[in-house]
Amino acid sequence: MTNLSILIIVPILTAIAVLFCRNTMQIKWTSFIGSIVQLCMASGLMFSYISERALGNTAQMLFQQRYSWYSALNIEYFVGVDGISVAMIMLTSFVVVAGILISWSVQTLTKEFFFLLLLLSVGAYGFFISLDLFTMFFFLEVAVIPKFLLIAVWGSGKKEYSAMKLALMLMGGSVFVLIGLLTTYFNTNINGLHTWDLLQVAHAQIPLQTQMYIFPFLFVGFGVFTALFPFHTWVPDGHSSAPTAASMFLAGISMKLGGYGALRVATYLMPEAAQEYSWIIVLLATIAIIYGSFATLMQKDLKYMNAYSSISHCGFILLGIGMLTKIAIIGAVLQMVSHGVMTALFFGAIGMIYERTHTRQLSDLGGLLKVMPFIGTVYVITGLCSLGLPGLSGFVAEMTVFVGAWQRPDAFHRTATILAAASIVVTAVYILRAAGKAVMGPITNQHYLELKDANWNEKFASVLLIIGILAIGIAPFWLYNLIAPDAQIIMENLTRGGIVN
Repeated sequence: MTNLSILIIVPILTAIAVLFCRNTMQIKWTSFIGSIVQLCMASGLMFSYISERALGNTAQMLFQQRYSWYSALNIEYFVGVDGISVAMIMLTSFVVVAGILISWSVQTLTKEFFFLLLLLSVGAYGFFISLDLFTMFFFLEVAVIPKFLLIAVWGSGKKEYSAMKLALMLMGGSVFVLIGLLTTYFNTNINGLHTWDLLQVAHAQIPLQTQMYIFPFLFVGFGVFTALFPFHTWVPDGHSSAPTAASMFLAGISMKLGGYGALRVATYLMPEAAQEYSWIIVLLATIAIIYGSFATLMQKDLKYMNAYSSISHCGFILLGIGMLTKIAIIGAVLQMVSHGVMTALFFGAIGMIYERTHTRQLSDLGGLLKVMPFIGTVYVITGLCSLGLPGLSGFVAEMTVFVGAWQRPDAFHRTATILAAASIVVTAVYILRAAGKAVMGPITNQHYLELKDANWNEKFASVLLIIGILAIGIAPFWLYNLIAPDAQIIMENLTRGGIVN
């Protein structure tokens, strides 16, 4: 599959088809079939990409399409992919299918719910394939707006407050991104014209002084999306109040938009500034990792636990980017994919537990493995992935980040690496405690004996995400080889100032 625009067209057509469905089952099956088509297209794209590279195509971005959109400002619909964006597209397709299936029991405003989920996928696909900075920003906003409605309408608890907080924080991040992109646009001049073309901007040799004030806007703006400390406060409230599928999308896809933007836009386009600010990124990432771990340790609500742990795990993404070594950058991308699959499965399992027990409090749970063996097993597998058990994706991603980080030989970077690695101990404590309390041991509530295990749709979604976790954990070479050449291109841009080794 080489026509990238189909990745955007198919979910749009599916969303439109949903609006014309006459009953709930039509809505669900239309959404599910559309999501399966997305998964097939993403898989076809990955195999086409790998085949094209094997045939010797060395272009930085493959399958490019370029059309003029608004010539007065030189804005184009310009798309293309490399290995990193292909990996993110595959992640998106997995989470979309799982999110649709997990939402099978939604009864309130079903048509609108599935329409918004599909609209989220449009924004994600468009963002990952965009090579025009304005087009990328456009799709970033498309991926933000539905989140507010999904939480405010279908959420629980303090849903209005959480939805407003999330929207304001993410829109604030978007404003920072827009300021950075506009400043970048006006500080590039290609053949007498300003440009939004990402590939041209990367070779525009923007002066260091200019990069120094553009980079913070871009990195902080995208960082808000990926829980950059101290702009992470929307994450616990947003995730805890969101419906299950929205939590899966938020943590599995939306938070990765920030990591991808921080790497692809901020770091790649402003390499000298990235080197100057790298110590700040490493410091904030390390704080987020440690803070997120200990904050999770204090939580008694399963959703809050996963939300705070996401702050910690996304800290590894920013740590890998901030270290500015090839292995660390590869590790950051691996962590994006691994955490996306893992946290989507975690929220899915928590949603299945809540739907049956009507509680997320650890103190009210216990013995669920005896009455819901499939759901209990899924929860345990996801927990083991989160704490970095070898053979699962979490271990591969985090170890790659640590190895890459250790390549920075000075005391500051080595200390940050040690502290980040030590957080795994805290992670093991809260994961094993939660798993032991919630699914192991005696049944604490006799009403739980009447509960039913996972339905076919929940099993399908869970197995699909577990396959992703195992595919990375057992045989990571395919994903590593997909990412590595493009990480090298980023490194070549970073080393042009002669600072990074």
